[in-house]
Amino acid sequence: MVRIGVLALQGSVAEHMKMLSRIEGLTPCEIRRPEEIETTSGIILPGGESTTIGKLLKEFNLSNIIIEKARNGTPVWGTCAGMILLAKEIVGENYVHLGLMDISVRRNAYGSQLDSFFTKCKIPDVSDIEIPLVFIRAPWVEWLSKNVKVLAHINGKAIAVRQDNILATSFHPELTDDLSFHRYFAKMVLSRMEKDSRS
Repeated sequence: MVRIGVLALQGSVAEHMKMLSRIEGLTPCEIRRPEEIETTSGIILPGGESTTIGKLLKEFNLSNIIIEKARNGTPVWGTCAGMILLAKEIVGENYVHLGLMDISVRRNAYGSQLDSFFTKCKIPDVSDIEIPLVFIRAPWVEWLSKNVKVLAHINGKAIAVRQDNILATSFHPELTDDLSFHRYFAKMVLSRMEKDSRS
């Protein structure tokens, strides 16, 4: 079984757990302590309040181990607030959280909670059909390096990006019934495990 951990400090944890549990061969688990990360082959940073999650990451001594795991090749996926946690720059702020991805993000780029919206988009790397996208106080990618691949954009703004083993989405796939992105991340995890088994 493949264990994928969901950071369970704040935000849409249960929703990610539910989606992962629908995929055969995966064992989802909640992460609150450093030792729980050691047993996972992939890590999801859920949506929520990025400033709060960032503070809790330090308080629970989770930042360094996530950074270490990611730099060693463990796939990490951040959704909405998780994208902000991964970014190396946050527009208008003088701090970063994990700083793992060569992107600059703008917090609440689409407006407040009242400006939340739903749309559909075809993302060829992820699915052959249009998939639903839910945006809630979502960030967008303001800048990215050439090492970052844009998987999807809306109105010229990148909303799904990947840099090697790091995946980030502005939106919330866990708030839909569509498993495409969770399956895509599971494939990233399996690919990494197969690579490790050959070395």
